[in-house]
Amino acid sequence: MVLFKQNNGKLQHIQESTFELEKKIQKITEDNLKQIFDLEFVKSEFQVTSEFRIDTLAFDKESSSFVIIEYKNGRDKGLMTQGLAYLSTMLDRHSDFITEYNERLNKNLKKTDVDKSQSKIIFISSSFDKNIIQASNLDLPIELWKVQLYENNMIQYLSVSPNSKTSTKLPKFSGGGTLEKITRELKTYDEEYHYNRRTSAKTKHLYQEIKKRILLLDNNIELIIRKKYIAFKTNYNFVYINLKKSLIHVDISMKQKEVEDPKNLIRNMEGIGHYGAGSSRITITDESDIPYMMGLVEQSYSKAMK
Repeated sequence: MVLFKQNNGKLQHIQESTFELEKKIQKITEDNLKQIFDLEFVKSEFQVTSEFRIDTLAFDKESSSFVIIEYKNGRDKGLMTQGLAYLSTMLDRHSDFITEYNERLNKNLKKTDVDKSQSKIIFISSSFDKNIIQASNLDLPIELWKVQLYENNMIQYLSVSPNSKTSTKLPKFSGGGTLEKITRELKTYDEEYHYNRRTSAKTKHLYQEIKKRILLLDNNIELIIRKKYIAFKTNYNFVYINLKKSLIHVDISMKQKEVEDPKNLIRNMEGIGHYGAGSSRITITDESDIPYMMGLVEQSYSKAMK
């Protein structure tokens, strides 16, 4: 990606730089983990076993799951094999992760509080081998993020994904785990998963229309699909979607008192058990509800962009 800066109406190319050490990437990421990935930092250099030491251990409060972050300063063809091995170790030693979390953060996280099926690994590097990028399209909880340093200390984190679907053969790895165990215990979710929950054809159509309009707000909005909800993210998740049989709950990440709601349709969700972190809810049952809903969503989007 080529970046420019404007100077008196003229565009000037922003020069790329490089990270000399993986440790520098790690330090910047860990110091800004909440802002970059909306994750809670747990520990740096977590020694799980004599064979495996995790660069960064983090926790995702929204999905109630652990996240492993590994850093590379260049292309590594063994990345996917390493990722599978780390995920297998996480499944085998999950109680160790919970213990470390509690000791480091002085918390009382219980086994039942953690959704192990949502665990994942994030690889951060300045570049990735093309075969690794293509293999990342497999239904495994492995994310690739490219980090780029520019002049004047500008840094960009960019999610990397393959250009098309692939039939890449799943790699084998040593270390005692099996790929079958990983695919059985760790789950990835898509829109079809939410459609299969007895959602009507009308509700599917409503969701597609809502999604289209939200994504039109900004080309950089990211679609996040979790087990319990679908979210839209900029700096953080600013809206959450829950599909029901004949209606859709749209929860925005603003308190009710912050929202301009002239029709008084917002329901205050603070203190009420629900999926996602949205504090204010509007329920959609018909396409005619969408324009008003978008006015509320745009408020949440504007707040997220500040």
